[in-house]
Amino acid sequence: MVPIISIIHDPSLMSIHDDHLRFLSTMRAVQGALIVSSSIQIILGYSQLWAICSRFFSPLGTVPVIALVGFGLFDRGFPVAGQCVEIGFPMLILFVICSQYLKNFQTKQVPILERFALLLSITVIWAYAHLLTASGAYKHRPEITQLNCRTDQAYLISSAPWIKIPYPLQWGAPTFDAGHCFGMMAAAFVSLIESTGAYKAASRLASATPPPAHVLSRGIGWQGIGILLDGLFGTMTGSTVSVENIGLLGSTRVGSRRVIQISAGFMIFFSILGKFGALFASIPFPIFAAVYCVLFGLVASVGLSFLQFTNMNSMRNLFITGVAFFLGLSVPEYFREYTIKAYHGPAHTRAGWFNDFLNTIFFSSPTVALIVAVFLDNTLDYKESARDRGMPWWVKFRTFKGDSRNEEFYTLPFNLDRFFPPS
Repeated sequence: MVPIISIIHDPSLMSIHDDHLRFLSTMRAVQGALIVSSSIQIILGYSQLWAICSRFFSPLGTVPVIALVGFGLFDRGFPVAGQCVEIGFPMLILFVICSQYLKNFQTKQVPILERFALLLSITVIWAYAHLLTASGAYKHRPEITQLNCRTDQAYLISSAPWIKIPYPLQWGAPTFDAGHCFGMMAAAFVSLIESTGAYKAASRLASATPPPAHVLSRGIGWQGIGILLDGLFGTMTGSTVSVENIGLLGSTRVGSRRVIQISAGFMIFFSILGKFGALFASIPFPIFAAVYCVLFGLVASVGLSFLQFTNMNSMRNLFITGVAFFLGLSVPEYFREYTIKAYHGPAHTRAGWFNDFLNTIFFSSPTVALIVAVFLDNTLDYKESARDRGMPWWVKFRTFKGDSRNEEFYTLPFNLDRFFPPS
């Protein structure tokens, strides 16, 4: 969002007086930046360069990264759910009860509540929110309350078309500006780091082996293809790992790739039939924020679970873990507070691309944690501390042949593995 907001406020675009023309010009600028920035992940992924870089990551070094993929989003949890506490708090309580306390409830030996806790909870609280809206409970409430609580505030359903088929370059030919592209490249790099931590969290929650280096790199490459398609279709934002879906994997205990494939089909369906997509988009965001409190927490706890493979009696390990965690939370908070007060980030030079690059990098908690943890872990007594860092456990999973289960977890269908040979 940092480079996108920077593009929106670019003086050359702001000077366009016609609103529709400025909108089209901004969309084309974002498209061009996304298309160029996708090269970061495509090149690093498919060239196996990211696989080489991942060899410097130990279990100790990845703990803060994975944990802060979840903890770093704490401001998207209860602070947002509390903006409509009469909806957010019941949603949190109901989801915890269904997914944990009643998870052993079964119908025909299927744990219904554990599998469908999220759908059930959202349906019930969404209906409750609509009932409050229809009864006039928010009629004379402040505007911010209505925005967060009402199910009809945005008029999404009435304004959405029944059918609209997205197509490439629908806003026109992309425009390419070096400053915009450099800023978006920083966002692609941040996405790469956060996704790396999320991949490892997903493998652990799915009871799979840690992804081998070439599989990790392959995933980053495909994510770059996704960003390229985002740029071509003009989606305004790029693609990255869905942290909440990883948390949901841990909550439902369903790790099948078939589920993701079916979900992708539903997403394509709802993107074409606008009324159905708008129906789900009308769900008040505090409902999702309440769910995030659980799902992001699950992802964070997975990161902490990697500490079991390290020696936490070592002062070296305690130092690295503590400093990486603290700076991973503290540095982005400094950048956020500075931006709120000054209306621009701490990096504020005449070179806009440089400002966007630094501000984007240091707005991300996992990125800051990776920089700090990996640097300290690979420079501070690293030769004498291999066992303390958990390297003996980690090394056997780095190659595809290192564990017989890798073929079950990471083989591609239709014999596509021949295009992505193990490194």
